[in-house]
Amino acid sequence: MVYFMALALAVGFGVPVAVLSAALGQGKAAAAALEGMARQPEQTGNLQINMIIALAFIESLVIFSLLVFLMMRGNLPDTGKVMSAVQSAATSLAK
Repeated sequence: MVYFMALALAVGFGVPVAVLSAALGQGKAAAAALEGMARQPEQTGNLQINMIIALAFIESLVIFSLLVFLMMRGNLPDTGKVMSAVQSAATSLAK
């Protein structure tokens, strides 16, 4: 039962944490690239290419996290079965 609770928490919190951290990473990468473009305008083309590649790598991690989420969600049991198991455990502990 603890396994299913941990799995549900991982499924529920895994993707939002990945998305928030990726958003912070993308913001930092874009800010650094824009700062570099402002300091050295002649390197704008190289900086844009490197920034786009970095953003693609960051976004691929979010997509990978989404795929893991979808795979883990399939392993969760039916809610009705879990609730009946929790109720039966609670009644046995109450006695």
